[in-house]
Amino acid sequence: MTDASDDYLTANAVPADRELDASLRPGSLGDFIGQPKVREQLELVLHAARARGRTPDHILLSGPPGLGKTSLAMIIAGEMGAALRVTSGPALERAGDLAAMLSNLVEGDVLFIDEIHRIARPAEEMLYLAMEDFRVDVVVGKGPGATSIPLEVAPFTLVGATTRSGALTGPLRDRFGFTAHMEFYEPGELVHVLQRSAKILDIDIAPEAAEEVAGRSRGTPRIANRLLRRVRDYAEVRGDGRVDVQEAQAALAVYDVDELGLDRLDRAVLGALVRGFGGGPVGVSTLAVAVGEEAATVEEVCEPFLVRAGMIARTPRGRIATASAWQHLGLQPPADAITQVHGVRTRDDTLFD
Repeated sequence: MTDASDDYLTANAVPADRELDASLRPGSLGDFIGQPKVREQLELVLHAARARGRTPDHILLSGPPGLGKTSLAMIIAGEMGAALRVTSGPALERAGDLAAMLSNLVEGDVLFIDEIHRIARPAEEMLYLAMEDFRVDVVVGKGPGATSIPLEVAPFTLVGATTRSGALTGPLRDRFGFTAHMEFYEPGELVHVLQRSAKILDIDIAPEAAEEVAGRSRGTPRIANRLLRRVRDYAEVRGDGRVDVQEAQAALAVYDVDELGLDRLDRAVLGALVRGFGGGPVGVSTLAVAVGEEAATVEEVCEPFLVRAGMIARTPRGRIATASAWQHLGLQPPADAITQVHGVRTRDDTLFD
């Protein structure tokens, strides 16, 4: 899947961490924590398909990175007793790449395409026919002598994952029989995720410490599990191995994760916006130059959380720091600093989203 935010995260994860990520994945819908509405809907879709003895409708999973879309794809295959074939949108550059994969499917297989919004147009057009009629047309030759050869494809279920559902074309989106949108987790749900992961990893963590880590995990299970492993490392090296709330706070301070879940880059963006540009408005590209990062990293990794946390507002003229941003940095906000993100006006009285 890897959009810019996941590229940033996985680039900083060691192979052992990625293996642990896989070991923490739930094996069934019953083990999957959170997303109750999505779990209920999926259970109905899969149960009905099993009762009819048919493959489920194609499924689209959308939502921010780290919420469990890949885990759900694996669960769908497991619940149906089917094999899971995995690929990603950027890997399907040509129609021939997709045709080769589709021709190797057997009946009932689940094909998982991560970052499906980044699939190349020729492959996407081939996918339309495969999803609808379970066949593909392979063109042999070029020019006037080209011949189209139809190939049957075994009935399969496509599970697509996207962090940008708006980037999907209408024809592709319409061919999914079920679309699930995944939401950020509440802290209480993340506590359950952490307790389950701690049990699997044999980590002795106090309930208050789990709450501390959950509160700094940005509503994302992947981040929660990553912070849990770093807190464990700290407790094993500098303590007796047990993670209590003091150990958790000390460990997260070492790893530059503050009480709201902001990391070094988040605070650098806020600092540049507040101290360097007087609170804005300022464009993303200018902010990125100021903190020495790519504009895509600032826009896709930092900004969504800072907006959700009410510290940055997006306006037609650029990004503006809210009063909360000034206060979080220990500074006195100016008299005209905005105090909310939605339903207010900018300093030039222009409405913004």
